[in-house]
Amino acid sequence: MKLLPMNGPELFDLVAGWLAGRENHQWLDFGNGRQPVTPALLKIMAQRETHFLRVYTSDRDDLAIGILGLNSIDRTFKTATFWGISGEKSFRNRGYSTFASSKFLTLAFRDLGLNAVNTWAVEHNPSLRTIERLGFRFIGRQRQCHYIDGRPYDRLMFDLLASEHRELEHDWRHWTERSHREADCEQRQAQPG
Repeated sequence: MKLLPMNGPELFDLVAGWLAGRENHQWLDFGNGRQPVTPALLKIMAQRETHFLRVYTSDRDDLAIGILGLNSIDRTFKTATFWGISGEKSFRNRGYSTFASSKFLTLAFRDLGLNAVNTWAVEHNPSLRTIERLGFRFIGRQRQCHYIDGRPYDRLMFDLLASEHRELEHDWRHWTERSHREADCEQRQAQPG
């Protein structure tokens, strides 16, 4: 698995396509209720110091399968807001986003010098499991502030300090081996008799 910088029109188009999908953008907010993000906006975000974006790949090849980002990076207060999505749905529930997020947070704390990273998730969002596995701590609830299909939902707020972060290297090997066994089994079952 690799964490690749956002560069080139192909990646901007690919990621914008992922973010345009309702199954992804309904959980996000890029300011003023903006949900879908254009390739042009991604390019601007990739060039600003207040954002840090990486595309993560599968472990078998360099196929881009998701994106991770930090918004509102404040180098004075050493803080940022974390977000991410799985773009290629066939890689869901196999540990890729958790492992990639763990590596990404290591970069945020070690290379960017951040001390605290916060994130939020809309209640009932499946990514809450990933947030918990990464060691984020629940710090509060923003009530009825996120609308999906005209219905208000709460946002659950979390944070993680650099001193609390532990990269999930060992767990990834377990996830990867299981993921490959499952994929190989699915391929054998799909082959004609």
